Amino acid sequence: MISDLDAQTTEKALMLTLDGEKVSFEAGETIYEVAERHRREIPTLCYDERLEAFGACRLCIVEVEGIRNPVASCTTQATEGMVIQTKTEAIEKHRKTLLELVASENRDVDVNQLSGYASQELKILVDRYDARSGRFSGKKSGTSNTKDKNPFILRDYDNCISCYRCVRVCAEREGDYAINVMNRGFDTQIITEFNNDLRDSECTFCGQCVQTCPTGALGDKKALRDSDTEGEIEKTRTICPYCGVGCSVDMLSKGDKIVGIQPAMDGPANEGALCIKGQFAFDFIQNADRLKKPMIRREDGELHECDWDEALNFAAAGFAKVRDKFGRHSVYGIASGRAPHEAAYTMQKYIRATYGTNYIDNCSRA
Repeated sequence: MISDLDAQTTEKALMLTLDGEKVSFEAGETIYEVAERHRREIPTLCYDERLEAFGACRLCIVEVEGIRNPVASCTTQATEGMVIQTKTEAIEKHRKTLLELVASENRDVDVNQLSGYASQELKILVDRYDARSGRFSGKKSGTSNTKDKNPFILRDYDNCISCYRCVRVCAEREGDYAINVMNRGFDTQIITEFNNDLRDSECTFCGQCVQTCPTGALGDKKALRDSDTEGEIEKTRTICPYCGVGCSVDMLSKGDKIVGIQPAMDGPANEGALCIKGQFAFDFIQNADRLKKPMIRREDGELHECDWDEALNFAAAGFAKVRDKFGRHSVYGIASGRAPHEAAYTMQKYIRATYGTNYIDNCSRA
């Protein structure tokens, strides 16, 4: 007798033909997902793997035997026996023409890579397909919102291609619905409710719209401050220091200066998401007012620099004085969410072992 497990194991794998090669796929997969898994590069501008497929840009079209017209691979499910061509002369010509049309409406194709994680996607595709011909040049679409005074997000809609990735990530991933679409066709515009500033909308400034934008129409204002700073951009994978979630981030630097933060799309805890602090609140690292040496307030009432031994002895004497006068429950410890785990452990151990209380907490609140 064959068990259910044996039946599943011996069940015939689903197969299709991809560019002349027989490949397997799983039920429910789209052609695009199958192609990606089998290392076939299909261009797209409206696709973000974290979002529901939209099929707007039409760059991902492929030819399927038996279907008269090309289909959008991101929205077409794979079926048994399909014969698919991802790159033919006709398909490549179609993609080039689409890219020429898109580029013709934008003010800039070359945008600074500090704009955001996906900001170079249009530029890369335009160069790959040699689509800078200018043969469709004419009226430009989009209207930049230069009056929006929020300190974090640049709304440069002269570079918008109406892929709606920003709108969808705000709705599908964040549930904020802070931005939406107004008008149709050439007059399409990304707006907030009543076309107000982002500060007056439901926006939480998580930066998700910035990081998914493939053209730099939405940009990271804080990172772009260092557009002219000399040096190559380097990325360093690290963990956001603000709370206990442990979001993975890529720290952008030029030389010894941190110029921006991008979420790690493969971060196990956040999968590309960040809050406003993790995305934009990094200035404290290089703030001119950040203390570099310990300081003690002496008898003149002013703070004076000192060495660590003196500072620690001074603090220990102060704690002992308070404990002796008011008892062990007069001391309450709060650990910093910016400190490493080892420091947090040491802090709770100090309070519990030294004073015999559980008066210990932390500021790690998401």
